[in-house]
Amino acid sequence: MIRIVGSKLYTLLFFIFISCFIVAYNTINFASTSNTATAKPQTQPVDLNRQFRPVSYHNDVKPILDSRCVACHSCYDSPCQLKLSSFEGIDRGASKKSVYDHERITAQEPSRLYIDETTTAGWRKKGFFPVLNEQTSSPEANLNKSLIAKLLQLKRDNPLPTSGKLPDTIELDLERSLQCPSLDEFEEYRRDHPLWGMPYGLPPLTQDQENTLLSWLQAGAKADIQPSLSAAAAAEIEKWEHFLNGPSSKQQLVARYIYEHLYIGDLHFKGHPAAEFYKLVRSKTPSGQTVEELKSIRPFDDPGIERFYYRLRPITSTIVDKDHFVYELSDGKMQRLQELFLKPEFTVTKLPGYDPQSAANPFNTFSELPAISRYQFLLDDAQYFFSGFIKGPVCRGQAAVNVIRDQFWIAFIKPQNDFMQESTEFLAENNHYLRMPASEGEKIGLISWLDVNKLQQQYVDKKETFIHKALLRHHDVDFNLIWDGDGHNDNALLTVFRHFDNATVVKGLVGKTPLTAWVVDYPLFERIHYLLVAGFNVYGTAGHQVTTRLYMDSLRMEAENNFLRFIPVQHRKAMRDSWYQGIDAKLFGFFDKPLYGIDKETAISYQTSDYKKEFFERIQQRLGPAGGEPDLINRCLKEPCIRANGSPYQQQADGMMRQLADLKGYEIEALPEVSFLRIKTTDPEKDLVYTLIRNQKLSNVSFILAENLRRQPEQDTLTVVPGFLGSYPNIFLSVLIQQVPEFIEHLKHARTGAEKDLFYNRYGIRRNNPQIWQYYDWFNQKYLHEQPGTAGFFDMNRYENL
Repeated sequence: MIRIVGSKLYTLLFFIFISCFIVAYNTINFASTSNTATAKPQTQPVDLNRQFRPVSYHNDVKPILDSRCVACHSCYDSPCQLKLSSFEGIDRGASKKSVYDHERITAQEPSRLYIDETTTAGWRKKGFFPVLNEQTSSPEANLNKSLIAKLLQLKRDNPLPTSGKLPDTIELDLERSLQCPSLDEFEEYRRDHPLWGMPYGLPPLTQDQENTLLSWLQAGAKADIQPSLSAAAAAEIEKWEHFLNGPSSKQQLVARYIYEHLYIGDLHFKGHPAAEFYKLVRSKTPSGQTVEELKSIRPFDDPGIERFYYRLRPITSTIVDKDHFVYELSDGKMQRLQELFLKPEFTVTKLPGYDPQSAANPFNTFSELPAISRYQFLLDDAQYFFSGFIKGPVCRGQAAVNVIRDQFWIAFIKPQNDFMQESTEFLAENNHYLRMPASEGEKIGLISWLDVNKLQQQYVDKKETFIHKALLRHHDVDFNLIWDGDGHNDNALLTVFRHFDNATVVKGLVGKTPLTAWVVDYPLFERIHYLLVAGFNVYGTAGHQVTTRLYMDSLRMEAENNFLRFIPVQHRKAMRDSWYQGIDAKLFGFFDKPLYGIDKETAISYQTSDYKKEFFERIQQRLGPAGGEPDLINRCLKEPCIRANGSPYQQQADGMMRQLADLKGYEIEALPEVSFLRIKTTDPEKDLVYTLIRNQKLSNVSFILAENLRRQPEQDTLTVVPGFLGSYPNIFLSVLIQQVPEFIEHLKHARTGAEKDLFYNRYGIRRNNPQIWQYYDWFNQKYLHEQPGTAGFFDMNRYENL
């Protein structure tokens, strides 16, 4: 047998695959590719025999849209790009183009709301068609020429069955070919898909909700004047915009660094109302004037004008959990930024430019900022920045997130003054080797990718030499190398969960000891941000998307290698081999890559042979409050495992959840990846919620395709979390507290299709269950009540037909 080795061959085969995909590329088969059908059949008029009453968009209509329509229609993955999370999104309308397309050979024109166009006429030129009446206005025309009204009526005329699974004609696959009919195409849509009314694949609105929406549409679908900013908010905006637009070169470079890291998240002023958030943007206009945001794709793109301003733009769209992660602004935060970046003595000799080759590389752009300041800035809010990697647009799609395991833990290398000063010089001298795929823009191909990959390998070689010279010569490889959260910062340890095509990051060590773990240093932290967030274009080509995925392979292995340094030398290779099993890993020669750090033995004296478990347990103990809350359900280290101030109901339920968390393999076969479990008590106000996370075991995560061939379901594990984890519930479950033991036993033995059907008949809230909206409201309200400010509405696009 011929043994094929080498990561270059691995990469080459990926590009061959993508090239074949591109050659065979076919446009998604929508109902039509034109806004105007060649034939215009007579459409069914909407029933006007309804009570007309004046309604307010903000007071009456928006609450309905938020609680019913935003469940699917928000963010980049809105079906037909129809965003119902704001009036501007409704006015923009729908499109036949999908934002997510892993086959396109040329970059797509971006269509970001509030940025790429701001007028109705402008969106029509970009191919968006109306869902409201834009012809002659009258009460009758406002309904009969509204797609929203027609889709609501279609649902009313063709209700779904209220029990059992949905019929096969209701397609739920995220990769399905969407039917995005314009008004002229609706009659054909209605005839071909009678069960595809809105809400799609879910029960209809109540009659009162429907009447409210139809009354608003009938009256012309107008938006109320939104309330203006409070005086307190305006004062905070002015203060922060003044800080970010300082005139000196030092201030300008610092502001650019802050912007390129904070632009994607939701900013909130400490102490202000929980629902008020802002985006940090680059604007043509200064403070005090209307924001005119630059239309750049990436935050380091050339602004195209000589002078621009960093501005805070209020977020007016409904907050949804899948893209909501919060960076808090306060007087203390401003003082911290000044201490990190403005008080240290250093000189900015020249402001960097925006040419792609240079700007895509933060070690080039910000070489004159002290590395320890940059690193501490990232560590201070590590969960926020990892949420950018996880909740950013790159992480929608199975092929994007199968580069990581279903569960892993993260610790960080401690920033040390003497070492970080040398690191600043090392990174500046070697920034050429840290060139990112985004430096090639959308035209990156095989040759360019091989160059970038080769530079990455050369960097890792140089890094190893530097670490031994500058760090390990003076420090042992022990717990003192791990960041301790400065004694109080609970960002020191993180857990990441992957849920097939999306992911979640939380503070602390959650779940049982995972298969893999990362230890992250500054250059690695920075590169992940510039790979997956700042440098990623969701509208980019297949080549751009694939090279991003491939480069992340190298970064993941670098983080794993950092962790292996803390394991006894003789056990490192065996541990890494257990992470990369299977024919594909061997075929593509991943283990020809050096296992770094094998020359220096760890100074940690282990007491057990379970090194990974002991390593993290001892770190968490050393960190104290900075290590996060102990996981008393999945890792009860010492009885009694009772959460502080827990109610009798919580203590009773936690005990049963510990039994549930011990299930694994085929015992949890009936569960999808994310389930929200409501445990009912005698008092509905005291009902409890737990998230059940099925961690799917793969033999390796080295391959972008054929994930099913690498599945090892007999090794799946279950993590049970009090409260909420994840933005996309796959199923709602409900059980009386006294019936939880029976629920656990039923789950353990639900193996066949018939047994699973019985399980979900009894405990599941299926998509067509008339009560599903009550459960959706209850889960959302409880989440918003328990985590105001960080919570958003859950997304139903991945709710399964079980």
